[in-house]
Order: sequence, then C-alpha cells, then structure tokens
Amino acid sequence: MGRYLTNIALDDGLKQYLKEIESLKQLETEHVEIEKCLNKTSCDAVYAKLSSPFYNCSAMDGVAVKAESTFMANEQNIITLKENEDYVEVDTGDPIPKEFDAVIMVEDLLEKENGIIKIYKPAIPWQHIRCLGEDVVETEMIIPSFHKIRPQDIGAMISAKVDKVKVFKEFKVGIIPTGTELIDRHKTPKVGDIIEFNSRLFEGLLLGYGAVPIIYPIVEDNYDKIKNSVLNALNECDMVLINAGSSQGREDFTYDIIDEIGKVIIHGLAIKPGKPAILGHGHNKPIVGIPGYPVSAWVVLENIVKPVINKLTYKETKENPYIKATLSKRVMSSLKHEEFVRVKIGNIDGNYIATPIKRGAGTVTSLVNADGVIRIPQNVEGIDEGSKVKVELLNDISEINKTIVSIGSHDIVMDLINDELTKKSFGKVKLSSTHVGSFQGILSMKKGECHISPIHLFDVENESYNESYIRKYIHEDMALIKLVKRTQGFMVKKGNPLNIRNVSDLVNVRYINRQKGSGTRILFDYLLEKENIKKSDINGYERQEFTHMSLAKAIQNGDADCGLGVYSAAKVFDLDFIPICEEEYDLLMKVKTLESDFIKFLLQTINDDLFKEMVRKLGGYNLEDSGKIIKYEVEFSNQC
Repeated sequence: MGRYLTNIALDDGLKQYLKEIESLKQLETEHVEIEKCLNKTSCDAVYAKLSSPFYNCSAMDGVAVKAESTFMANEQNIITLKENEDYVEVDTGDPIPKEFDAVIMVEDLLEKENGIIKIYKPAIPWQHIRCLGEDVVETEMIIPSFHKIRPQDIGAMISAKVDKVKVFKEFKVGIIPTGTELIDRHKTPKVGDIIEFNSRLFEGLLLGYGAVPIIYPIVEDNYDKIKNSVLNALNECDMVLINAGSSQGREDFTYDIIDEIGKVIIHGLAIKPGKPAILGHGHNKPIVGIPGYPVSAWVVLENIVKPVINKLTYKETKENPYIKATLSKRVMSSLKHEEFVRVKIGNIDGNYIATPIKRGAGTVTSLVNADGVIRIPQNVEGIDEGSKVKVELLNDISEINKTIVSIGSHDIVMDLINDELTKKSFGKVKLSSTHVGSFQGILSMKKGECHISPIHLFDVENESYNESYIRKYIHEDMALIKLVKRTQGFMVKKGNPLNIRNVSDLVNVRYINRQKGSGTRILFDYLLEKENIKKSDINGYERQEFTHMSLAKAIQNGDADCGLGVYSAAKVFDLDFIPICEEEYDLLMKVKTLESDFIKFLLQTINDDLFKEMVRKLGGYNLEDSGKIIKYEVEFSNQC
C-alpha cells in the first residue's frame, strides 16, 4: 500500500514534476490540410509561397489613371480624360495595367459619359491601389513555430498559397474513473451507488486546455483491472489521469500501480482540497492520480494537469484573470495547506465583495455557484473579515457586474425569481443567492455586502415580522418589498406515523433544526419558550440544515422524524404538514437601491401574473401584498 511521500508546497511540487517530465517522450508531429489546422499548434514557422496580392490591384471601384495627367485638376480647372487613352475602368480587385499608377473612386468623378470623364481634384501616385505584396511577400514568415493557429492565421496562409502545415499531433489524455460504487448516469442508482460524473468534468476542462480527452469505462476497485486499463490508456494516449484511489484506503491502488508501471514523483501536495494527488509517469508518459472528490479533482486539474499539458504542448501557462475584493467574513485555514476557498462576488455600490460559500471537497455545486477562488497561503491561519483579497475569477466580470446579490433566508420562491428575472431581462440581470438565514442577512445588509436580503424575522415581543429588526440593527433609510406570506409548520413522514400535532409532541422524536440565526430557528425557539420546553429536551436541536429543501429531504429519507419548515418544501417531497402560522417573507434593501435598473427588473418579475401563478402552484403562499413597497426612514416610517 502506498503512502504519502511528501507534503510539498504546490509551486515546489509543480516545478519538480515539470522538470522530471522534460525528458519524457516528445509530442509527435504531422502535416495537416490548411482547412483542418484550426487551434492546432505549429511545429515550424510557416512562410508565404505566394505574395498577397501577387499583382498590383485596385482597392476601389473607379478608374485607373496616370497620376501625372491629373495634377492640374481643381475646382476652377476641370480636367477631361478619355477612356483607353487617359483611363480605364476598374473594379475592386482588378489588376492595374502597367501604364497606370493611380485609381480615382467612382464617387469622385464629376461626369462620366460616352467614354469621357471629368475630374476636379488630382490623384496621388498609387492612391487606392493595393501593391504587390502589400499583405505579405513571398518567403516572408506568416506564423512562427509553437503558434496556436487562429481563423485569421488560416486566412493569411491560404492567401499566400500554403496548402499544408506541420503541426503537433493532438495531445490525448486518457481519463480512467475507478470505484466499485460508481455507475453510469443512464442506470438507476440504489443505496451505495454513486453516479459517475467526474469524467465529464475532466473532459470539459481538458477541452479548454486544448487537449483531446478520451474517457475509458468505469473500473471497479480491483488492482489488476485498474492496472490493465492504465496500460491500455498509456498505449493510446499521451497522458493518463486515474480518478480516485489516490489516498490510503484499503482499496486505493493508484500509488502502487503507478509505482509498478513507472515511477511516483510526488504523493501528497500541501493543498486543500486536493492533498492526495499523485504525480508520476510510466512508459515515458505522465500519469496523475486525481482525488475522487470533485472539488479536489478540479483543484488538481487546474493547478497541475493544466500546466503539465501546456508544458508538453509548448504553450504558455497564463495567470488566471483576477480582481481585488473585500472579504465579507473571516475565513479560517490550516497552517499545513494552501487552501482554495470558493466565493461569490458582488459589485455593491462600486465595491467588489467576496462571500465564502460551501468548502466541502465533495460539493460540486459550490463550483457551479462560485464566481471565483481565493487562495489562502500555507502557514497562514486565515484571513480576517474586511481584508482585501485577490480573487481568481471563474465567471466573467461582466456577468458579475449584472448580478443582484441576495444574502439571507432561503425559499423556493427565490429560485423562481432567479429564473424568471433572467428570462424577463433577456440575461441583462441575474440573481445570486447565498443562504445564511434572516439574521445574518440583515447583518450583511448593514455591512453593505448585498443588494437585497430576504428576511422573515419574528419579533417575540409583539408577534410581528421584520420591522423591529430593521429599526434595531440598521440606521439608514431602508425599503422592504413585500414578497409572500408563507405557511410554516411541522413536516413529518407521510401518514404522520408518530402522530405529531404540536410542539409538545417533539420531546421524544428525532428533530432536525434550521441553522442559528435563521427566521425559522427564531420561530421554533419562540414556540419552545411558549410551551416551557427546554432546548435540551429536543433530540436533534443542535442538528441543523441551511435550507427548507434539505431539511424536508432528510425527513423523507428517514434521517429525522420532524422539522419546522414551509409547506412548499413538504409538498415537493410528499410529506405531511401540520400548519403552525403564516409568516411574512420579504426583501430588504436600501432605499437608494430601489432606483437601480436591477430592482426595476426585479419588481417587474415579482408583479408579473405568470410568476404569481407559478408561486401559487407551489402551495402555501399568500400573495395579497406582493410587490408592495414599505420605506423605513431613520426616524419614522411611511407606506407607499
């Protein structure tokens, strides 16, 4: 069984590995037809075989003249020229007869009749003529060696009579997914199965690197079968990626297989996620063991596989585009690793704010939702809130600039708004939601980290929603867009087998809670206090989920018996629902934000009849005040 040989820093490990593979088999070359060389890399410089243009030709429609015969022309001295003696007609691209040395555009002729033209201004020698070799002269270089061939390069080479180009052959990368638990996406999964998707993630990344991915069949956790698949891939490809099996588990065979076939250079990088990566080679070709978790795999591909491919295909590895942003909350990190933290980015009043999202190595949706990545260097314990950080962009900055940033409570309605808003604005405006709960949402609004904050904060003193929290925590003019009234209640298994009717029935069941600071958690705490029930009496009080949907799914799966949430989530997962109350779920923002084009599109979406009908179909929502705006000024409030 293999072991970690190092905990080497990423940059040091990459340098060591690139140096080691310099002596491996060089990429083969081939001659390809000019029409088929797009995006390939030239092996040698390409030279023109023919000048372009290869004769002097007219650049305009008009007449070819002897410039000298026009020198005396002006508005007081109109000159007359005869066809075939003083001029000949030419169209764009026509060759210029030797006896003529200028072209007058047809628009500059005063008269043209019966072979006679009149002109009022002189022609300059060689005006409006494309001279022989203007574009390129025979034997001149068109593109250099190691050049990625673009559409304009193909056009230039064809114009210079180049028929074939010597290029490097396609760089083929074999992808071998391993794991007995993996199944093809076309099969119906059962408990214990994992749908294999990493290979498609790899495929897309490799295509972006200019390589040709070849996906091999899933291989079960069997040493000989994995070894044979690797040998087959080495025979057909220029590089091999083995996905999973790179750690130290009882069925992790990648280290030993690479060690047997060739040589392991590094096992274990000081990165998180991605530490168990294995860098080696066999049969004169690089082999990389990629961790099974998708985010770990993505980190290794972007930071190891990409520069390796660039090195072996003679391309430069360029720095990823980045921006400077303000970190919205403190991020802790281990001293042992360089950590890659995914973030969402918002342009709030001209300042970029980076908000960390899920950090688990297995959460592929964190890559879907992330706008960028922050690197926390090794030997740094973390980065404080408010620090300026460098964010490597995963999305184009223009996409970020047209995004409404929402931080606060979760509801399915926000997903509907996102989709309908994007469609209604034809992609001009998008919504990015981070679910941290109502209380954290209102604090994010106070700190200027978001455009809107969905909240449903229950005031236990007067049994009202939202207003008292706005006045208590935010001391500037605010606005509240009324969105929905929604039904909160207890979600239980179909048929309510434990006969749960109210909060007093929760003492002897497995409860699942919402996160601290969420409006639902505040409501639940109020219900407990009202019935004089201690939090410690609730089995599962400390177990928490961050969305109503994940809470409902846990109950459907039998991981809990009951949880407080909205009716729409219970309906999705076919759970029974015991209604408790109707609460107000609204969108908080600064008054000045109301005037932005973003919010105008948002209001159009909220007030759209089709959107309202979609919300009604979810169930458990009251839209009687939807779209109404309430303004809260610093000292007093008024409705509009």
